[in-house]
Amino acid sequence: MAVSSDRGLCGSFNSTVLKAVNRLITEKYATQAAKGNVTILPLGKKAFEFFGKRNNKMIADHYNVFQGLSYASISVIAEYLMNSFQRGEYDKIEIVYNEFKNVATQILRVEQFLPVQMPEKSHATVETDYIYLPNQEDIISGLVPKALKIQLFKAVLDSNAAENGARMTAMDKATENAGDLLKDLKLTYNRTRQAAITKEILEIVAGAEALKTS
Repeated sequence: MAVSSDRGLCGSFNSTVLKAVNRLITEKYATQAAKGNVTILPLGKKAFEFFGKRNNKMIADHYNVFQGLSYASISVIAEYLMNSFQRGEYDKIEIVYNEFKNVATQILRVEQFLPVQMPEKSHATVETDYIYLPNQEDIISGLVPKALKIQLFKAVLDSNAAENGARMTAMDKATENAGDLLKDLKLTYNRTRQAAITKEILEIVAGAEALKTS
């Protein structure tokens, strides 16, 4: 799953994710990719266009998720992925996205979505005998889908926030570069204008001297 943006002008935000997905395909899943067993689910128009041009095996039903982004729309995608995983269509599902740290910094994340990874047990953990109501199976079967939906929604929200931060930074740098370019152009204009005026003065002086000697 590749989470990108719908628009450009946000620096290396999209290219970072797209390159990371390509690395996963060519390195980690090279054997499966050669058999045609790697499928990409793009979330965002840029990822959809990028992988569509390269004829990658792709699920193209949810790429416009950012148009009216909501928990409900993300839940539909999460349910589709969970059902596909249960049917055995996919062995593993990973999310590649940019995590928001601050306006100037985005952190590339590659998270496993399915199968669910169990937390490692600490040696200092004390075993506790809990009583589950109504029962452990019902609680787990209810909590796991909700946790997965929240995980996916968090990743998409993080990416959306990181995109806005990256765009602000890119526009700020573009404005700064435009200001520097304008200063350089003004300096070049003034130098050229000064040189032209100096040349005209020299020609006038030379003409006056020539009239004196004639």
